[in-house]
Parts: sequence; C-alpha cells; structure tokens
Amino acid sequence: MNCNEKINFHQLAKRIDPTNTLLRTWPLKGGVSAEVTAMEVRRNNGQLKKFVARRHSKVDITRNPHVAADEYKLLKQLQLEALPVPTPYYIDEQCDCSSTPVIVIEYVEHESTPLYNSDTVFQFATNLALIHQVDLNKVDVSFLPKKSSISVASHIPNEHILAALSSWTRHRENQEVLLHGDFWPGNTLWRNHQLVAVIDWEDAAIGDPLSDLANSRLELLWTFREEGMQEFTNHYKVMMPHLDYGNLPYWDLVAAVGPMSKMSEWGLDEKTERSMKRLLNWFVQQAMNRISVN
Repeated sequence: MNCNEKINFHQLAKRIDPTNTLLRTWPLKGGVSAEVTAMEVRRNNGQLKKFVARRHSKVDITRNPHVAADEYKLLKQLQLEALPVPTPYYIDEQCDCSSTPVIVIEYVEHESTPLYNSDTVFQFATNLALIHQVDLNKVDVSFLPKKSSISVASHIPNEHILAALSSWTRHRENQEVLLHGDFWPGNTLWRNHQLVAVIDWEDAAIGDPLSDLANSRLELLWTFREEGMQEFTNHYKVMMPHLDYGNLPYWDLVAAVGPMSKMSEWGLDEKTERSMKRLLNWFVQQAMNRISVN
C-alpha cells in the first residue's frame, strides 16, 4: 500500500468530487483523539464549500483498526435517525491520500459553547437522551464494541475504587443502548445558542446508558460545577424515566478512573488542573458515600 505521511488535501478534495478545486486548509483546535483539518473548495458551479478531514490517532487505530470506517458508517446511519450529526461525505479507507484512513465530514458553522444557563443544560440532557433512544432494531450497530460493567471494572488500577466497586451490590443492568462514549461540551457544536451537532463518535459503543450519563456528569461538573451537573442529571432522568438509576454511583466511579491517571497529560495550566482535581475528588467521594450506604 503506497501511503503518504501527510494528508494530500488536493487529492482528497478531488475524491469528494472530481470538479472540486482546493482553495485552503487550516487546522481546527480542540482535537485530542484525531487530527482535524478544515478544507475549503470551489465547486464546478463556482460555489464555495467547507469540509472537515478527520484522521484518527495511532492510539485509536491500534485499539480499533477500523475506527474511521466505523465512525463513517455510524454517522451515515445516525443521519437517517435525524440526530444532529455532521454529514459524512467520503472515507479514504485505502490510504490513498494519507498514511492512515481519513474521513471527510460536513463543516458545521458554529460559535463558542454557551455559558451555563438552564437552557444550555437542558439541551445537553435532551441530546444525550435522544442518542440513547435510538432504536437499535432499526440501526445496524453490530460493528460497535460492547461496554459492560464487568469488563470495565476488571481494568481499574485504583485499589480503593476497585474495592468499592467489588463490594457494590449491583442493580440490574439497563437495556443496552447506543453510547456516544465521550459526550461532553467539547464534542458539541452550537449556533445561536442552539446545539446543532454532536461530533467525535470514535468512542461509540453499545451498553448501559448510565455509563454515558456518568461520564457526562463529570464533564458537566468541570464545566458548569455541581449545580449544572445536578440540573443536567435531573433533566435526563425526566426524559428517561424507565431506567434503573441504582448503578449510577458505580458508573460515576468508573468515569472518574481515567482522569485520575491521565489528567497530568492534558496540558492544563496549574490553576485549572488543581481546580479540576478538587472537583474530581468531590465526584469520587459523593459516589463512594452512596456506595457505602448500599
């Protein structure tokens, strides 16, 4: 396979449509798990069109060699379900334009994530609930991994958390749903104070919705503090009343494990990291307290 070390954006533009002429590219900030680049082309009719090229990290490719193809297929199907996701246009799965597969998706015009207010939190909860309400009998997600509490707990290095999880008398698992896997403000796009797109689906899986909810709770704690986290959780529970929330403390602890070991690698300034660690410790403690009375 003849692969290029860098993305050949001129060739990629032609693969999307042979009449495209590449005008410019620029890196998009915020991408952690993928190299994300915006492209602007001129179409045959003279109109300008923007795209986003996503090339996944080596870590993601090692974990799942088909991560680009899986994300592309998933986006195609979620569009049919009317979820707010970018339109997928092309996948270079054969590495003709790059050293690793690249997917090209819609460039969604957007603004900064709104500051904390009740409507913003409500929209976060609504969109997570919409993802979890996707009918898996109508959408083929057989290529996605499954995320179970047992498989997750077996990989937890923190002895205190592992002991707490081991002692937890778990409630029944909820029916499996589509999980985004990393639903946080940084993976949502907003325009005119409306959530217009949910992006970065490389961690999508099938499993208990509480695993997604717990991860989002921690992220919302960091973004909007305890009040925003609780408000988000309450909205979600109203929209998903049929779920058994008994295992939420369990999943809260699971959600906390990754940041406990990786936060130092995120390149945060000292003040921000100190604040996030303080909130993380509070998040762990509230889960431990609820487990201790189980």
